[in-house]
Amino acid sequence: MKKMMIQITSGKGPAECCRVVACVQSLMMKQAKQQCIQMEVLENKGGELNGTLLSATMMAVGNNLDAFVKEWKGTIQWIAQSPYRKYHKRKNWFVGVAAFDVKELMQWNPKDVKLETCRSSGPGGQNVNKVETAVRGTHLPSGIQVMAMDTRSQLENKKLCLARLEAKAMVWQTQQLIEQQQSQWQEHNALERGNPVKTIKAGLF
Repeated sequence: MKKMMIQITSGKGPAECCRVVACVQSLMMKQAKQQCIQMEVLENKGGELNGTLLSATMMAVGNNLDAFVKEWKGTIQWIAQSPYRKYHKRKNWFVGVAAFDVKELMQWNPKDVKLETCRSSGPGGQNVNKVETAVRGTHLPSGIQVMAMDTRSQLENKKLCLARLEAKAMVWQTQQLIEQQQSQWQEHNALERGNPVKTIKAGLF
């Protein structure tokens, strides 16, 4: 089973490009389901208008990921009339799709984590507050903090805390790569947009 992070970005495109991000995400999710690829949305950054996204970050898990990613990775050209500007002549909208192999991406080092125990708060009466069963974990390179107080076992909470922190750190690491990718895509957008990997004629959004 392979795991990949996939991100769709509008770059700094107008609202129509942000709408295309949402449309492309929907198409990718549908296709992934047909190909028995698990696709989970990790983060959607909403655009100014309803139904638009500045960017979408997803985790894909499956056996046939390379072929799936190859079809989408790069610049997507979406040909459609603007749904927001009725008499606007432009009909070509572009978004960028980046993909990262999680194995290559993850540089998870437990030494980067600082763990502290503290008293749980919440239901459970006197018992909860007497023992330090809650665990707070800090990922030092990013400053991300996670708290786990789900169980009365410090060991179980420690495991939960580390797992949650690893997942959040992975999104953070992806974000670093994505920002790099986005600026590259914007720098080379004239070149990239002239050479889309996929063209979708939608007529309307």
